[in-house]
Amino acid sequence: MANAGRGRGTGSSQRAWEFFGQELKARREAAGLTQRELGMRVFVSGAYIGQFEQAIRKPQKDVAIRLDEALQTDGIFERMWRKLIAKSPYADYFAEVAELEALATKICEFAPSAVPGLLQTAEYARAVTIAANPFAAEEYVEEKVRSRMDRQQILKDATRPEYWATLHENVLRVPVGGHAAMARQLDHIAAAIRERKALVMVIPRSVGAHASMNGALKLMEFEDAPPTAYTETSFSGTLLDDPAVVKRAQRAYDLLRVAALSPAASLALIESAAEEHRRCASTT
Repeated sequence: MANAGRGRGTGSSQRAWEFFGQELKARREAAGLTQRELGMRVFVSGAYIGQFEQAIRKPQKDVAIRLDEALQTDGIFERMWRKLIAKSPYADYFAEVAELEALATKICEFAPSAVPGLLQTAEYARAVTIAANPFAAEEYVEEKVRSRMDRQQILKDATRPEYWATLHENVLRVPVGGHAAMARQLDHIAAAIRERKALVMVIPRSVGAHASMNGALKLMEFEDAPPTAYTETSFSGTLLDDPAVVKRAQRAYDLLRVAALSPAASLALIESAAEEHRRCASTT
């Protein structure tokens, strides 16, 4: 990918993934297979195999398992995958998504109940982490917050992706971390909008039913790779790259945008909700 220079990781983790890719290329060539032929055997495109070999993209676990089966490698790729993913600060199902965010030229996401990670303040991230892990050690909480803040660096780069976020109004109303913290969170979103780092729209509660009632949705586009979609519920997430499925996800996002307020009206609602949280904070 031409965009890879911006988002490619550095340090021991990236070098380990590069070793994964080198080993994959060596095993593929030893088996006398082209990238396209191996891709057909593991149900991905030949271009994806090339991106795995260059450590541009990281395979999901099921692909690593199929690579072992196709190349008869006695589980080496699955074992490497597990070891490398274990080093990630993210949940298994989200680790590759975090990598892809850094490569994307455009990110569109829908958040039905919580502020998306790319827009969260550290205060907000800490509150949601503790709520989901009430017995966690402080070190665990701090690691989760730090990794979320690290992800946000992509929106600060000069070559940052276009970032679109569609939020349900419920996201604005729940006082995560308390009313004062929530006011600061909404101020943070408003600042990102005004600085043109994000285009944010809000679906008002009065709309009722909408196109993604079952969970969060993220769409990512790349300069020279197919788009992907990611769906998430409370305890799992699924990265999708089948063209037909991604097309359905894109249509769902289009329907969400149609249901949302205009960017200007959305900003006004965000700022109004921030003021309401401030008033509540001052009376408690």
